[in-house]
Amino acid sequence: MQRENQEITASSPFQRKKDADLVADQVGLPCLIAEPALITYRSIGVGIFGMGARSLGMPLEKIALFMNSSQVSGKGQFLQAMQLTFREGAFAPYRVIGSASLVAWFLQYSVMGAAFQTFDHSLSKLFSVKPVYYGNELMRPRTRHDEEYSSSDYRMKSTIKSVLSPIMSAALETKVSNRAEVQRFFGKQQFAAIENGLKTTGLQRMAGPAFTPCMMRNLIMCQTTFILTPTTYAIYFPQEKKNKSSLFWYGLGMNIFVGNVAAITQQALWGRSLDYLAKHGQIRYSEVIREGLEKEGIRAFFTVPRWFSRVLMNCPVQGCLPYFYNEVLPLGEYTYLSAIKMFIYQPFLEEVESLQEKRREEVETT
Repeated sequence: MQRENQEITASSPFQRKKDADLVADQVGLPCLIAEPALITYRSIGVGIFGMGARSLGMPLEKIALFMNSSQVSGKGQFLQAMQLTFREGAFAPYRVIGSASLVAWFLQYSVMGAAFQTFDHSLSKLFSVKPVYYGNELMRPRTRHDEEYSSSDYRMKSTIKSVLSPIMSAALETKVSNRAEVQRFFGKQQFAAIENGLKTTGLQRMAGPAFTPCMMRNLIMCQTTFILTPTTYAIYFPQEKKNKSSLFWYGLGMNIFVGNVAAITQQALWGRSLDYLAKHGQIRYSEVIREGLEKEGIRAFFTVPRWFSRVLMNCPVQGCLPYFYNEVLPLGEYTYLSAIKMFIYQPFLEEVESLQEKRREEVETT
């Protein structure tokens, strides 16, 4: 009975909240140092992963951008998008990648990771609820201790936290990435010409055109990646089938059949808004939606080919992100914290102790 209680306690929500603390304890690093260090580590890892994957998949992104614009219509839209993508050669899609795009990709994913972790942890403390599932927490079985967190009050606060965290993260991510995405959509020269003709404030210029649909798309994908996928996997996926492989495929499935089904509508609105901007010098979303529905009906914002092109672009990065975030990144946390302790914390602590010792000697002398 005592052993059973120990097992339950080890997998209880209280224990899940302390996974970062466990790694810190193993290394011998205070939690106040370890927690922000781990947020930084995970954010940089996600940023590097996103930048590399998006760079390699640039042709797929260009196809998706054309597919979700008004430049293709009627039959054979996917073929039209491919022709537009490669009309200037096989490597033409890569020529639109500038330093701004590389920086934006890194910041987009690293900021998304850092922002979500920061907002999730901060709001969790504010509302006294659990942070979202992470790492080994996804693999643990649910226990009777979870029933303590099933009250209506707790669920309401947890729901509010789960809604606010992705919204705040997506807003910050879009602020970082949207302008560079618009540049890749138009190309450097055309975008510069369009941007020079816009009457915008400095803040609006930094955010870039068509900010709202871009943010809504990012919100949907952030919610899918960091909330829906880990939460539903941890709670509802059969315990006996939980492993790294099932998490990988589950993350892909959620990305393809949940996140992208909703996000494609906002991607299409974003692309059509930019086409409208190029023609009229401004964006009026009501007119963009009206024109799209009049010409193509609902197909203006959702078709299977549009969805498929979006999946081709997004799935290799966003679909694999839950697996990378929850299974790959934790592998380096111990080494990373050990390096922090060896090269930063211990030298700092030794310096502080040395100064304290000198201070004591001065006091004793006087």
